[in-house]
Amino acid sequence: MDRARLAALHGVDVTYQPAPGQEVEVSEETVVAVLAALGVDASTPHAVRDALAAHEMRTAHRLLAPCTVLRAGQPLTGLPEGTEISVETAAGERLAAVPREPGRYVLRAAAPDGRAARGDLVVAPARVAGPPGRAFGFMAQLYSTLSERSWGMGDLGDLAELAAWSGRALGAGFVQINPLHAAVPGHPTDPSPYRPSSRRFPDPVYLRIEEVPEYAYLSRDAREQAGRLLVKAAALRDNVLLKDTLIDRDAVWELKAQALELLRQVPLSPGRRAAYADFLAAQGQALDDHATWSTLAELHGPDWQKWPAGLQNPRSAQVARLRSRHLERVDFHCWLTWLTDSQLATAQRAARDAGMPIGVVHDLAVGVHPAGSDAWSMQDVLARGMSTGAPPDAFNARGQDWGLPPWRPDALAATGYAPYRDLIARMLRHAGGLRIDHVMGLFRLWWVPEGRPPTEGTYVRYDADAMLGLLALEAYEAGAVVIGEDLGTVEPGVRQKLADRGILGTSVLWFERNYDGAGADRRPLRPAAWREACLATATTHDLPSTAARLTGEHVELRHRLGLLTRPLEQEQAEDAAEVAEWIALLGRLGLLPEGAADEEAVVRAVHRFLAATPARMVGVWLPDAVGDRRPQNLPGTWDQYPNWRLPVADPDGKALTLEQLAASRRLHALTDEIRRALDPDGEP
Repeated sequence: MDRARLAALHGVDVTYQPAPGQEVEVSEETVVAVLAALGVDASTPHAVRDALAAHEMRTAHRLLAPCTVLRAGQPLTGLPEGTEISVETAAGERLAAVPREPGRYVLRAAAPDGRAARGDLVVAPARVAGPPGRAFGFMAQLYSTLSERSWGMGDLGDLAELAAWSGRALGAGFVQINPLHAAVPGHPTDPSPYRPSSRRFPDPVYLRIEEVPEYAYLSRDAREQAGRLLVKAAALRDNVLLKDTLIDRDAVWELKAQALELLRQVPLSPGRRAAYADFLAAQGQALDDHATWSTLAELHGPDWQKWPAGLQNPRSAQVARLRSRHLERVDFHCWLTWLTDSQLATAQRAARDAGMPIGVVHDLAVGVHPAGSDAWSMQDVLARGMSTGAPPDAFNARGQDWGLPPWRPDALAATGYAPYRDLIARMLRHAGGLRIDHVMGLFRLWWVPEGRPPTEGTYVRYDADAMLGLLALEAYEAGAVVIGEDLGTVEPGVRQKLADRGILGTSVLWFERNYDGAGADRRPLRPAAWREACLATATTHDLPSTAARLTGEHVELRHRLGLLTRPLEQEQAEDAAEVAEWIALLGRLGLLPEGAADEEAVVRAVHRFLAATPARMVGVWLPDAVGDRRPQNLPGTWDQYPNWRLPVADPDGKALTLEQLAASRRLHALTDEIRRALDPDGEP
């Protein structure tokens, strides 16, 4: 009982529910291992008693937390009676009460027993502001959206063009893209955008080289070298677009790295140098750490856990000496980040100039690679020896291990949530919106001890009120919307709490069935029954395209790769029955006048349905707009399927350029339907 009480005090669950009404006890070994990762010794009864006593003593002596997070209008509670408080604004003004205005303040408290404390105070807006009206937009994997100017994969120039074209020509309100986080370099580099080296900094592989201002001032010799690189880049692009070659990030980066070395030789103009200096000053220690890790990775390999012992601590004297010896290379990596940040700003500016009320919606991955930059520089707030994942459930009896070290909730709280606040602020620098992958992770995460299967993990809880409040404040200050990916196993009450905070959920058509209440019959939900606070879509990067769903091709693909756990005929029959239910509903609602025999018409009907829901945002998976049948990612595969390496293609698998997308009759017919449904009184 004492160990269970100690676990509860530190947010560690000792049971979990893989299905409603079913409770599983977490093993004692797992609880001990997870507590150890939180700096708590629970290995013996004596250690447990000592840890409980230490926790009680800390709690009794603490007057204020390092950071107190309140919603606007929420009173400050939990202080001893008679405690006097004062609040200081950023301008130095002293207030005698907690302000209602959202912002960051300094809180001071003096208790009658003589204790005094100082901490941060965050007043969060009651809700995140949603979109100004209903809007639709494309959901795109940027690397897959190549233009005739790309160097073998989609880049930030393509993002700006996609936003400008879809905003002006189609009336789109946003473009949602995959995470652009910096990847862990390797041969080959892991192509997954959801397992990055750093979530705080973008990947320079997305740079449009010709749009770096210094490109215009290359010397004659450097321009000739750049011309030869352009020829090689065109060959890479043609291989992907014309010869069915997979997107090769390593080959793209090899060419861009050579081009950037040429651009580095061009001195910055006085104005550009001043802008770069301002950027460095604003980014501070975090960018210095990332650039240092990038330099060390070039010297010692991309896994910091295999570096010489003296280099594994980012604050060591050895790291400081190496940084000073390689200052030019460290600055090179800072410069790359600045260039990428500048093009991200250009893309968002293009979106807003095109009339998009939201613009670019960036994507925040759930964690970082254990060998990467963030894991090296943020060791004090990440749990060593632990990985995030998912528990066993009805869909996966073995559970999941994502290989990403989780935040330590105790360490986050001790720092006043500074690393988390910094991450959110960086993600929103040039964003009109932010999608948070596995948003349930703001409430709890499944921790798996190293060397153990996912079945031997447990949930660790976070201060969701603090995490949501800080997120709300950053979104408020950035004027951005927030979308939570809340698919899969969601704890009761989480969706309600997100909605109460103004955070939109994610609703995928095929999953929206009547599962709740006494009348649960699993039938497809009619449009009026959908929630308003969501991004409504037909699919995502981890799911089959709509065309493949309609034909059942996705089942055959999984069968060929040995991913099915039941006979093919059984899977096909169940899948066909589910699709037939939806098509029947589309017909009854009058959304499919063309009939179910026309695949393109059914895809349009699906999107008419989405537009008929009250959803604030309607997302169109870009491959769906042109009939692409291939998934971008097939969960459960590694080298059996080309995850994250396919360009957008037509129904026959022929790769399409951004220019061809813009001219696609099929795409225009689909978006015309959506625009009319969202704004029936608007211009044709």
